[in-house]
Amino acid sequence: MTIHTNSLGQPIGAPVPDWTPATFPPRSPLDGHWCRLEPLDADKHAQDLYDAFAVDETGVGWTYLSYEPFTEFTPFQDWCRQSETNNERLYHTIIDRTTDKALGVASLMRIDAAVGCIEVGDIHYGPALQRTQLATETMYLLMRRVFEELGYRRYEWKCDSYNEPSRNAATRLGFTYEGRFRQATTYKGRNRDTDWFSILDTEWPALKANFEAWLSPNNFDADGQQRQSLNGET
Repeated sequence: MTIHTNSLGQPIGAPVPDWTPATFPPRSPLDGHWCRLEPLDADKHAQDLYDAFAVDETGVGWTYLSYEPFTEFTPFQDWCRQSETNNERLYHTIIDRTTDKALGVASLMRIDAAVGCIEVGDIHYGPALQRTQLATETMYLLMRRVFEELGYRRYEWKCDSYNEPSRNAATRLGFTYEGRFRQATTYKGRNRDTDWFSILDTEWPALKANFEAWLSPNNFDADGQQRQSLNGET
């Protein structure tokens, strides 16, 4: 690794001579083979989402979210109406292209276009979406937009340190673990130590190739089982 120095011989960061600020994410759809992402629209998506989340009768999917499970439709619809106009978190509804049903949400947040840093978060998959091609393609579509369309340098993933499924998902998707921020925040009346992960723009081309190989319909047998994993292992 090359170490850059200033005129005093002190080590400094590598120059970024051609950097221009990234673009703020648009409220526009993203189309994939398995799924379609649409900007959250309460009138269009709230009922499907409420039904999809209600399948989780134990409420386990809400454990590490900042809000409690919704037990009635109207309060959930109100949350959707508030969220669809949130300029700090751009919520995307995840649509199954086969059924045209909304099955979950994911947002782009903590957006700092000036330095090219953005986070994916507030991810909530209904049970029917979890561990599916659609779930993985959702992450691929958002990454492709962030790096290729909008020009970001850094893509972040953060989660409660106790959220093992989220930590495992970050690793599987190609994020690099960067460390734990102790007592980073509080929510639901409890402490949260936050684990940080990231993907850099220089890492995206190799990850993109892995995603596209995995998402190919040819990678799945007649029973829908993968022939090779996301990291290329059979």
